[in-house]
Amino acid sequence: MHKTPASAVPVFKLYGETASWPTPDLIHCESIPERSRQHDWEIKPHRHGDLVQLLYVQGGTAELEVEGVVHPVRQASLQVVPALSVHGFRFSQDIQGLVLSLALPLVEQLGAVLDSPPLARAACYPVAGQKRYLDALFDSIAQEYSEQQPGRELMLQSLISALLVWVGRRSLALAHAEAQTPDRGREHLQRFTRLLEARFREHRPIEFYAAELGISAAHLNALCRRLAGQSALQLINQRLLLEAKRCLVYTAMTVNQVSDSLGFSEPAYFSRFFKRCSGQSPKAFRSQR
Repeated sequence: MHKTPASAVPVFKLYGETASWPTPDLIHCESIPERSRQHDWEIKPHRHGDLVQLLYVQGGTAELEVEGVVHPVRQASLQVVPALSVHGFRFSQDIQGLVLSLALPLVEQLGAVLDSPPLARAACYPVAGQKRYLDALFDSIAQEYSEQQPGRELMLQSLISALLVWVGRRSLALAHAEAQTPDRGREHLQRFTRLLEARFREHRPIEFYAAELGISAAHLNALCRRLAGQSALQLINQRLLLEAKRCLVYTAMTVNQVSDSLGFSEPAYFSRFFKRCSGQSPKAFRSQR
């Protein structure tokens, strides 16, 4: 797959679509062949602003590209696609599997009880000897999703919680393996991401984050561009924009209240920021959803 410029990457509401979700759930589940067959077995690069996806390849082969990293899949694997990650997929015609889309509020609610957010980083986990377990788990999720049984929402959240625990354990195992060959730059980026999550409402300059990390602003910018494909300022603005979108979609706050909650000095400044980053005003964004 060739790399697509970020400015040309469409933002989709769901897996390859701009329309709203077909159900009121914070969960969407469908088979990989059901969707990819409509697109000649290839999903062009795109990204989602407010949802996370888990793509479970059970059979067949695939090329899964997330943030410029391509994973050739020849065995059962689970791909995590965080919100705002640019991703595209190419599948063989005998592909088997499921794609699970989760709205960010649900991801945060279920992940809050875990030590670290298991879906915050892109990763492709080979299933190996646990395929039978994951097959049964995804089959149960798909069946529960397609039916309207009593306690459906609770059951879905319970099944997805079990899946998040599995992903979290694999993530910890991967982090342990990476610790054997540490990359100082990745450590700085991870610390920057954690700092940003805690302080993005304060509108701190890049120099503040760099000082907290003990490096120069130029070094931080270089790390962000090398490892995340964007400048530090772009990452800061994207985090603010993501939170603004979530507030506009999932809360009843007015635009002024959203502006205040995100630390903007004036609602007009917030509206200009939102329009510059998203291409539309906060009110227009909310009305479309």
